[in-house]
Amino acid sequence: MEFLTEYGLFLAKVATLVVAFIVVLSALISAGSRGKRASGSGRGAISIVRLNDELDDMRDSVKKSVLDKAEFKLEQKLEKKRHKQEEKDRKKQLKAQQNSTEETAEDDYRKRVYVIDFDGDVEASEVESLREEITAILTLATPKDEVLLRLESPGGMVHAYGLASSQLLRIRDKDIPLTICVDKVAASGGYMMACLASNLVAAPFAILGSIGVLVQLPNFHRLLRKHDVDYETISAGEFKTTLTTFGEITNKGRKKVKEDVEEMHVLFKNWVKQHRPAVEIDSIATGETWVGIQALERNMVDAVMTSDECIVLACDEADVFEVSYEIRRSIGDKLGAAIHSTLDRTVMSLWKRVRESSFYS
Repeated sequence: MEFLTEYGLFLAKVATLVVAFIVVLSALISAGSRGKRASGSGRGAISIVRLNDELDDMRDSVKKSVLDKAEFKLEQKLEKKRHKQEEKDRKKQLKAQQNSTEETAEDDYRKRVYVIDFDGDVEASEVESLREEITAILTLATPKDEVLLRLESPGGMVHAYGLASSQLLRIRDKDIPLTICVDKVAASGGYMMACLASNLVAAPFAILGSIGVLVQLPNFHRLLRKHDVDYETISAGEFKTTLTTFGEITNKGRKKVKEDVEEMHVLFKNWVKQHRPAVEIDSIATGETWVGIQALERNMVDAVMTSDECIVLACDEADVFEVSYEIRRSIGDKLGAAIHSTLDRTVMSLWKRVRESSFYS
């Protein structure tokens, strides 16, 4: 009896803690939502960081650790003198531009490189930030500038990656050079985006390709029939329901889906061929993937290089800015997004391990 009493008290404490946690969490979510409504300051905020400065800071930190005090002091003095001269030249250049002809001004123009990131999931959910970043860049960028996209994606939904690709077309339509860097993977929908680059580079062992279309879903019709469970679907239109999770899959329905998949594959191949005419499309549109050095041999990329190399080289000749747009979310949205992202990444990780197991050592 004493044991039952103690056990009952323990359960009561646990229940109290759970209820308290739920109440506090609900209050935080409600407060976050109210704050979001009250602020009225837009959907998100753009952030811009000058990467030249970050690279200079990193270089200074290394010098400070490696050089002795006398050498470091001399380096600082020379660096300060160089920056002062660059600033003087820059002001002189700007003044000359104001008083010069348009042709001379273009010769004196210092190039700007805008760096953006796209880390794709199944739903290409980062397209919401991507569209805002591109809109911001296009308010100032000219054909003398460049956009550099660091792209990572194993692919996903066709319509979602179609929209992401359309955002990149906005850059190309303005005649602004678009460099896309792939450090790890750009497959399927990821390569649909990557092939739009005017200059496509990949790390030596980055995975590219998977130019194919896949439709798959589990079907429990036979299991339901075995246990005498009826599943009714009422639809209008001959092919409104073809493949479903619980309904019976007919040969006619299966054939229709196969036709749709083949048609989408043709559209995918034409898209890649249109934007990378150098590829032998029939030999690469088999659903296979290749690493960067193999992709170069097949004209799927223009160079083998990491995004870090591209950015460091760009900093030598241009002003380089990292542009990012963060969408404001309530606490509830953030919590839900975190759970969704965790589940999504777990599924994608398992999927990638199955697809790419032959590339692991």
